[in-house]
Amino acid sequence: MEIELGKHNTLEVVKEVDFGVYLDGGDDGEILLPSRYVPQGCMVGDKLDVFLYLDQDERLIATTQEPLAEVGQFAYLEVVWVNKFGAFLHWGLMKDLFCPFREQKTRMQKGHKYIVHVHVDEESYRIMASARVERFLSKDTFEYEAGQKVDILIWLQTDLGYKAIIENKFSGLLYKDEIFQLIDVGQKTQAYIKQIREDGKIDLELQQGGYKKVDSFAETLLNYIREHGGHTEFNDKSEANDIYRAFGVSKKTFKKAVGDLYKKRLILLDDNGIKLVRG
Repeated sequence: MEIELGKHNTLEVVKEVDFGVYLDGGDDGEILLPSRYVPQGCMVGDKLDVFLYLDQDERLIATTQEPLAEVGQFAYLEVVWVNKFGAFLHWGLMKDLFCPFREQKTRMQKGHKYIVHVHVDEESYRIMASARVERFLSKDTFEYEAGQKVDILIWLQTDLGYKAIIENKFSGLLYKDEIFQLIDVGQKTQAYIKQIREDGKIDLELQQGGYKKVDSFAETLLNYIREHGGHTEFNDKSEANDIYRAFGVSKKTFKKAVGDLYKKRLILLDDNGIKLVRG
C-alpha cells in the first residue's frame, strides 16, 4: 500500500492509545490520528478517510480536518505570519502551509491573500505553496469543446480581463467587456468554454454562448413578462447593468432573446417596453 502525502487516504485503524489511534500506513509505518480527530465509536479494524501531512517535527500525521487545498490544487490563501525564511498561510489545518521566498512573485505580507499552488517539494519532501502559478499549469492537451461548463478559480486581473484556472489544470481568459457581474481574484465559480484559439489558448465566458443560451433565456423572459401582467418596461434601450441585475444576462443576450420572441410573434415592442401578444 502506498500513501499519498497532502491528500485524502483511506486507512485502517490498527491500534488504540491514550492520545489517539494509529493507522496502517503500509511501508511508511503506523500513522497517528490524534484524539481530537478520532470519530466517536471508532474501533480497531475501522477504515477512516483522513488527510495526511507532516507535523511540526516533519513526521507523518493524520487528521479528519478539511484543508482548503490538497497537493496538486490551487487556492486563495491568507498569510498569517512571516519569518526570515518565508510566509506561512492558513489552509485549514493546525500547521500552517509554508511558502518560501523563492516561491513568491512579490514579498508576501501578513493579512494579504494570494493564489498559490500546493505541492510536495522534491528535495525536502515537505508540503509547500508556490505563488509562481504559471509553473504548475498543465501543458497537456485538453479536450474541451465550445459551450462546455467548467469550474474555474479567478487568478489574475489583466488589461484584457481576468485570467482563470480551469479545473485546477489549465489557464483561460475572461474578457472584461464580456463580464456583466462582480467577480474578483480568488473567487470560485463556473464558466463556459467560449473558444479554443489557434494558439491553443482558452477563452471563457460566464454565460453560455450561442443558441442554447438565447433559447433558454427567451423562455425565461417570456415567463417574466407573463408574471408581470403581460408587460415589462425593459427594452433594447435599457442599461446593461439594469438588465443584468434583473435577469443575470448580458444586454446582448437580452436583445437576442427579444428578437427571437418577436420573430415568433409572441411579443410586441413599443416605446414603453415589451408586451405580450394577446391570443
